[in-house]
Amino acid sequence: MTGNFTAGNPAEMWQKLIENTTTTHTPDHSQDKGKGQDPWLAYVDQLWKANPYSKSFPFDPSEIATTFQKVWMSFIMDPTAVWNSYTTFVQSYTQVMTNTALRLWGVNPAAEPVITPEEGDKRFSAPDWQQNAVFDAIKQSYLLISTTLLKTAAETQGLDDKQKRKMVFYLRQFLDAISPTNFAFTNPQVIHETIQSGGKNLVTGLHNLRRDIEAGQIKMTNTDAFEPGRNLALTPGKVVYRNQLIELIQYVPGTEKVHAVPLLFMPPWINKYYILDMTPKNSLIKFLVDKGFSVFVISWKNPDASMENTSFEEYMTLGPLSAFKAIKDITGSPKVLPVGYCIGGTLLSMTLPYLKATGDDTVDAVTFLVALQDFSEVGDTSVFIDEPQIAHVEGQMLEKGYLDSKGMASMFNMLRANDLIWSNVVNNYLLGKEPPAFDLLYWNNDGTRMARNAHSFYLRNTYLENNLVKPGKICLKDVPIDLSRIDQDIYAVGAQQDHIVPWNAAWQIKKLAKGKVRFVLGGSGHIAGVISPPSKGRGYWTTGTEATTAEEWFEKAELQSGSWWNDWIIWLEEHTGELVDPPPVGNAEYPPLAVAPGTYVLEK
Repeated sequence: MTGNFTAGNPAEMWQKLIENTTTTHTPDHSQDKGKGQDPWLAYVDQLWKANPYSKSFPFDPSEIATTFQKVWMSFIMDPTAVWNSYTTFVQSYTQVMTNTALRLWGVNPAAEPVITPEEGDKRFSAPDWQQNAVFDAIKQSYLLISTTLLKTAAETQGLDDKQKRKMVFYLRQFLDAISPTNFAFTNPQVIHETIQSGGKNLVTGLHNLRRDIEAGQIKMTNTDAFEPGRNLALTPGKVVYRNQLIELIQYVPGTEKVHAVPLLFMPPWINKYYILDMTPKNSLIKFLVDKGFSVFVISWKNPDASMENTSFEEYMTLGPLSAFKAIKDITGSPKVLPVGYCIGGTLLSMTLPYLKATGDDTVDAVTFLVALQDFSEVGDTSVFIDEPQIAHVEGQMLEKGYLDSKGMASMFNMLRANDLIWSNVVNNYLLGKEPPAFDLLYWNNDGTRMARNAHSFYLRNTYLENNLVKPGKICLKDVPIDLSRIDQDIYAVGAQQDHIVPWNAAWQIKKLAKGKVRFVLGGSGHIAGVISPPSKGRGYWTTGTEATTAEEWFEKAELQSGSWWNDWIIWLEEHTGELVDPPPVGNAEYPPLAVAPGTYVLEK
């Protein structure tokens, strides 16, 4: 802190203090990071770098510390608001303690709780949290503290929306971490297990903890229970084309006739493609093959350090453009219907204007699955995307030539920390149990690395600068990209509980593209909302009425039973031509190179 204070308005004094604090404490992310940086934050940086987990998490700890400094100073600036929150908390807490005392005395055993967990919070589902007065008091006290702190933080003055979101997110991470369910002596399930097993669960838990520390990540599922080609990714097919970035898989026809226009799946390269082809009962690819469609999928290579200079342009040219050429040659169809999933959909959004500008009419219709084009609203993911954080990630990538898959996995797991982190901490280390076999968690754990050049381009031009919605701001192969040139018919899918691609952001394709858009909102989240076979019956929303905003669209939409897959089939049949004899699997120009799932998907 610099300068001297003189007598005057206290508010002005505190404001001067905040200005000095936030200016001095701003992290320096240049190559000579540390020069001019606050000594405390520099110390935090050094401690973090010494931590073996630091390279597995894609965030900058000094940025977190700076965020909480601002919160603390804002509390000092507005003590009245803090006092009001504290008063309300004391009143509610007093009621909790009164109800607990009455229950213990047997006076009012059925007292209504002062506060209950949020819908979907499974941490307190064990009967003891409701039936035992002591554990119920612990639960309600924790929920009161959490709710009060989060509400106070959300109402903090002097911070913009992005700063508030970041601050609330990190505060929630802290509060989730200190939940009484995460400690042996305040979790009734752990206490029962310890008594019944004579403490064997804690011994086994320590063994599991050591195993996971050595592996550098929490074990979320039985990793020996699944393997692509053994009990996942079983739909019959062949790799018919391979380059340094993709393997193109063509699936064996499942019917005597197929629709003339083939489908090409473009999955995200931050995960492996077989999310589209899990077990046969959950496989979207098998579902389509059995419905009479000719299906191809891109399987992306898992980059290593030798691929650090792979550009985003190469993801387009070696990816969809090379795949289109091979598919048209093999099938004889002049048209291909691409399906872009997540980041694959973002790449497809850039590829379509490129095709239009270069006079290529391969695509007449397209499908987007939980894909972003407008990155102005990305939910909690924005916490990890700002200039300091991206600079931090780029620094990690410079060291290795890629971003390790564990970093990406940790980021996405933090978006659902209670379900994906702390539930496993309790199961693995406190209860001493092995995680169950779950195919989706196996896939989630089977991550891929990010090539440095391409990933930096993607982060900066989408999440950081939102250049995709700015006509001509992004150029690929010297071609300006303008989303308004997308005039194909579009089928777009959002997921109601998606933490990665908020559904109202996925809806924006209706405003950005000129083509006719049918938007469908699936139930559940980013994965289960897409992998939603008819047997699951999660339901979906749709409407034929036009709307100017996503919120207006939802008000007009009607909930349909079953899966959106069946709705999509009807749309696809209208856009994939007549039924014809199936094409060969590969040809002389593109001979089969390997059986599905190929070799790239098996790379670790």
